[in-house]
Amino acid sequence: MSLATRLEAAIRTISDFPRKGIQFKDITPVLKDPALCAEIVETLVEPFIEMEVDMIAGIESRGFLFGPLMAQRLGCGFTLVRKKGKLPAQTLEQSYDLEYGQAVIEVHADALKRGQRVVIHDDLLATGGTAAAAGSLIQKAGGEILGFNFLIELAFLEGAKKLEPYSKNIVSIVK
Repeated sequence: MSLATRLEAAIRTISDFPRKGIQFKDITPVLKDPALCAEIVETLVEPFIEMEVDMIAGIESRGFLFGPLMAQRLGCGFTLVRKKGKLPAQTLEQSYDLEYGQAVIEVHADALKRGQRVVIHDDLLATGGTAAAAGSLIQKAGGEILGFNFLIELAFLEGAKKLEPYSKNIVSIVK
């Protein structure tokens, strides 16, 4: 059985969460299976092994689960992309539009050195708004974006199109 099939079987869908009409993709059952987690990490890093990655940028909060494991596997650093007001030191910020308003994400101002090569990671790619904002933020911080990776992509929402200006290297295990 393929990794995508096993991952899809492990993901739990929660109807009407966090609000009516949303089919929330819950990856917490995936975390119960260490062999599956190890294979996920290997699959997510494989396209980037030869690229001399300096940093994985994990998007809050589920990007914090596999992001550090990928960084460890690649022998690089890990940095947090968080919602506004959650980081303690000086930050850079990027606002972006949601279907119901605006949101702001931040990274520590000293998270990257100019020219560092970054892979942006989150668990799910939907409309691409948050990941595109992270791309803009990483560039603002001086990073060079090597690509994006996700466990799940809701391809029908075409979020990958929003990421292509930052990198055409977009990896998703389940579509």
